[in-house]
Amino acid sequence: MKRLTQYAQGGGCACKIPAGDLEKLLGRPEAPFPRDPEAELLVGLESGDDAAVVRTQDGTVIISTADFFTPVVDDPFDWGRIAAANALSDVYAMGGRPVVALNLLCWPPDHLPYDLAAEVLRGGAEVAARAGCHLAGGHSVVDAEPKYGLAVTGIADPDRLLKNNTGRPGLPLSLTKPLGLGVLNNRHKSTGEVFPHAVETMTQLNADASRAALAAGIRCATDVTGFGLLGHLHKLARGSGVTAVIHASAVPMLEGAAQAVREGFVPGGSRRNLDWVAPHLDPGGVSEETLLLLADAQTSGGLLVAGEIPGAPVIGELVEPLGPTVVLRD
Repeated sequence: MKRLTQYAQGGGCACKIPAGDLEKLLGRPEAPFPRDPEAELLVGLESGDDAAVVRTQDGTVIISTADFFTPVVDDPFDWGRIAAANALSDVYAMGGRPVVALNLLCWPPDHLPYDLAAEVLRGGAEVAARAGCHLAGGHSVVDAEPKYGLAVTGIADPDRLLKNNTGRPGLPLSLTKPLGLGVLNNRHKSTGEVFPHAVETMTQLNADASRAALAAGIRCATDVTGFGLLGHLHKLARGSGVTAVIHASAVPMLEGAAQAVREGFVPGGSRRNLDWVAPHLDPGGVSEETLLLLADAQTSGGLLVAGEIPGAPVIGELVEPLGPTVVLRD
């Protein structure tokens, strides 16, 4: 059997350009504004949110995002499901509803048969159908590394958007999925061991969590993906002008994740996340093992919500700015 993860240097969201490098890249002179724009830009690059949001002249609010990555698991159907759920998550993280998506596929036909690519696409279609989202074509290229994902368009209520820069002191922080996906996926890539509970977590849509957040009147959220909990929390706190206090013992972890860290299965992306956040972090005596898990590069992780929703553990709170953007407590 072809092991898809052996055809890629990285895996899942751990193959992202490092957060610090990406901010430098995006910090270069901005592109010119469009002339006579057809829509008003509500959310752009300012706070590095999960998707772009525009309001058209008739008042329709459109969410636009794209996400794709190299294989995170060896099973092609599961990889397609995970990649699709991850791409759709950006819409849910903004408080929107996905309506149409396009496949993004890169494939090395000299090394991997198209039958496997068909299974990847089937997995993506299964998740899109479950989300009530049309999957209408897409784009494909021949590439040395297999990659798959979706470009997704969604709709939202402009008065009920979830944004990563609208947190305020006094709000609790809730997390809707456990951490540890990065280290378990890295162990899978290295050993071939399969972790069904990790696959189940990654293929779970964030639709219910998003609806619950909107129903609770919450207006600040982001999803936890390639930059880890600490990275995405740093961006949320920085954009909102607050400090986030996290109680490390309250953060849920997947079974086997701590052991994977102890045995050295830590993705390079997770270590880069920790290095990026370190200047803005008060670690509070938390162990290195726990720090690596808090910085672990997640693929199709949960929502980090400034508020409380049913079933999601409260892991900390937002407070008045203290200097560091993130403060850890045992």
